[in-house]
Amino acid sequence: MSDRQMGKARKRSVVWSLWAKALGEKASHKKRDADTVALIRTLIFLSYLATNAFIVAGVVRHWNDKDLRCVTPAITKLDL
Repeated sequence: MSDRQMGKARKRSVVWSLWAKALGEKASHKKRDADTVALIRTLIFLSYLATNAFIVAGVVRHWNDKDLRCVTPAITKLDL
């Protein structure tokens, strides 16, 4: 590996380490287990992010719908 590739790998390792710490406490003393748990937490986070993005997109899409139809029937004196 060249010095440049080693620098990128080191930077990637530092970024992953910071991301894993941001997700929560370290799950294990073993590096492999802790990385696996951090990966699972990352996937859960991404699924929450995607779900929220779809919810927000739906709200924005229907924000100013003008076609408001009343589907409740009118109450008449006979109904009372």
